[in-house]
Amino acid sequence: MTNEKTGRRLRSQDWFDNRDHIDMAAIYLERFMNYGITPEELRSGKPVIGIAQSGSDLTPCNRHHMELAKRVRDGIRDAGGIPIEFPTHPIFENCKRPTAALDRNLAYLGLVEILYGYPLDGVVLTTGCDKTTPSALMAASTVDIPAIVLSGGPMLDGWHEGDLVGSGTVIWRSRRKLAAGAIDEDDFLAAAMDSAPSIGHCNTMGTASTMNALAEALGMSLTGCAAIPAAYRERGQMAYRTGRRAVELVLEDVRPSHILTRAAFLNAIRVNSAIGGSTNAQPHLMAMARHAGVALEPEDWQAYGYDIPLLADVQPAGRFLGERFHRAGGVPAIMRELLDAGKLDGTCPTVTGHTVAQNLEGRGATDREVIRPYGAPLKERAGFLVLKGNLFDFAIMKTSVISDEFRKRYLSEPGREGVFEGRAVVFDGSEDYHRRINDPALGIDERTILVIRGAGPLGWPGSAEVVNMQPPDHLLKRGITSLPTIGDGRQSGTADSPSILNASPESAAGGGLAWLRTGDVIRIDLAEGRCDMLVEEAEIERRRVDGIPPVPADATPWQRIYRKTVTQLSDGAVIDGAADFRKIAETPPRHNH
Repeated sequence: MTNEKTGRRLRSQDWFDNRDHIDMAAIYLERFMNYGITPEELRSGKPVIGIAQSGSDLTPCNRHHMELAKRVRDGIRDAGGIPIEFPTHPIFENCKRPTAALDRNLAYLGLVEILYGYPLDGVVLTTGCDKTTPSALMAASTVDIPAIVLSGGPMLDGWHEGDLVGSGTVIWRSRRKLAAGAIDEDDFLAAAMDSAPSIGHCNTMGTASTMNALAEALGMSLTGCAAIPAAYRERGQMAYRTGRRAVELVLEDVRPSHILTRAAFLNAIRVNSAIGGSTNAQPHLMAMARHAGVALEPEDWQAYGYDIPLLADVQPAGRFLGERFHRAGGVPAIMRELLDAGKLDGTCPTVTGHTVAQNLEGRGATDREVIRPYGAPLKERAGFLVLKGNLFDFAIMKTSVISDEFRKRYLSEPGREGVFEGRAVVFDGSEDYHRRINDPALGIDERTILVIRGAGPLGWPGSAEVVNMQPPDHLLKRGITSLPTIGDGRQSGTADSPSILNASPESAAGGGLAWLRTGDVIRIDLAEGRCDMLVEEAEIERRRVDGIPPVPADATPWQRIYRKTVTQLSDGAVIDGAADFRKIAETPPRHNH
């Protein structure tokens, strides 16, 4: 039997309606009967749509997807499909130790096996917390069945003592106040708790909001999906429409490979700059491109994104939070500004069935305090700077969070604008940093450059958000709230620190940071995109004899597998060789009996 709307057999029919292997069809059908599905449904040729459920008690940011899935089911049924919900590996950024970055590739592997090995014609990818979005899209690209992203949405705006407090961002700012003696521990905790007032993921433009915005920019979710607050009624309405559209995607045979093109990824890079997006977008977008078979290079972040201005006045680069950003027009309004300025490819196809330009008709900003016009931005040239030198072959710096105070202190010397030299103080992991940052013997002053290593994919393992190191207490009490920082790990997308991070190759892979010593002078030249230790090559070679600084031993079987397979952050920290597998759904898996 063929699907009456498409005139072709669907993938799920190879399981449920296979006349050449009726015995196998019986095995596949039989156990679905035990909760009430009828054989008529599964053998009807109707699209079977998976709902990749990322919500659970272990993933608070995505937990409301357990309710949203009901509306997704309604949409799938009303469009003539059959919903089948299944769990994905939990990824909770705040709580998973030693880092949730370990779990992105693990969740990817699990989802690939589900999408490939089970009778699914299409899938709704429920996303929210940071790595749920890239892991889902990486898997969808590998398998290449029709897929659509349903974001969970940010929390409502947080308020503390009359001030907006953004998730994550308030913690980084409050810990500086705590160290300076301006607040006590009770005040610290109260502000942090007030930043999370409802269901949803981070209400700042951290990695969660960024990655869901980029899923929309890539064309993988319905227009306006990313920024709807989790608690708004429109979130449930979006879930219903997403379910309906998932069925249509199967009937139209629209797959990720049709949408995830190089032009789409370049659009996402530009949108990331305009929203003041997370530095974690770089490894995640690179990973997604690798699995989509798209030639995206580390240098593309500067070539296509650096000159884009900051348009969204949202924390940490700005003032406001996700609720008001949504009401101002959200991601579509940002994209419309870029499109009208000739900075976006409007011809890219999307899961809506329309092009980017068609999706953005009538989608202008409604609050110019939050979303600025392209010609009157918060900051000019607000994308990532790409740096290299003898410390690493690649690193990035988020320029939208460079404060006026930071620029004046470090980057404004007459005749040497954008150039800074400072004495390095090196820490081997965050434990070393926390133990010694206030040690007077280190001699840390306002001209010091803080360096952390052993924080990359191999060293941590998994790459940790530890590069946004705060100054020692004695400097904080003098009002110096940030120092130049460099590291081979990452930093939270909610951080307001202009760090040089994601350095590749990392120290544990023999990168230049391994041979740096406390007391060395580092020169940072933003104009030339250079970051170098001013140490003679002969001395560096002598230091190599000492070997790579030690890192913790593997603590779990997966950590060992991860370390043996992972690439560097410049390449997306993907599983080496996994990107060789693409469009695997084109070949049906072997029968199991």
